[in-house]
Amino acid sequence: MHSLFKTLMAAILLVTLTACGSAPTATRFAMPDDTMPDETLLREMPPDVRIDSFTVTVPQSLKANERNLYYPIGDIVWRGEPRGDRHAQVKRIFVAGLRDAAPRIAGNRPVRLDVQVTRFHSLSEKARYTVGGVHDIDFRYRLVDIATGQQIGPSKNVNADLKGLGGEAALAAEGRGETQKARIISHLSRVIFEELMVPGGHVTANLGLLQAINDL
Repeated sequence: MHSLFKTLMAAILLVTLTACGSAPTATRFAMPDDTMPDETLLREMPPDVRIDSFTVTVPQSLKANERNLYYPIGDIVWRGEPRGDRHAQVKRIFVAGLRDAAPRIAGNRPVRLDVQVTRFHSLSEKARYTVGGVHDIDFRYRLVDIATGQQIGPSKNVNADLKGLGGEAALAAEGRGETQKARIISHLSRVIFEELMVPGGHVTANLGLLQAINDL
């Protein structure tokens, strides 16, 4: 019932919009799903840290949806690469973002950053080439002290939503080499940097009603 409500809300909004608008190295450490409990309080930003290594987990329990609807229901919706192992593709996107961010987080305390993807709902073909939408990206992470092997504070959930271009804007971006994949990798790099270097961490952009529907 919950999924049906989200689908109906998204469909109503998209029909309305259509009518009125123009068209370092990752380690092999594998982190089980149950080792990252939900946060119970906001973690203070660890001072003076650097990313010595990192892991990325995309649980197989996340369901991928390949249907070309305006709003396919699923945990993973990704069309920025040829059809294949979507879990592996999402993992590579996060790894690329982390590799870009890590050299800029250059403190003295070496840590391992463990990231677990909890949602990666990008745009279907139909949405991308008409009204656009929101790349709804959620993950949680923890920091582990390299010297002691102890986790630093609680794990933290992060919402990293990004505006998804549609129609002519999407085609123009593709022409400039700004593919969905390139934009998301750059965005994830910025989010990770802000989480570890900016007081308070990353602040999610306000992307309007579609974002609100995603969060229901």
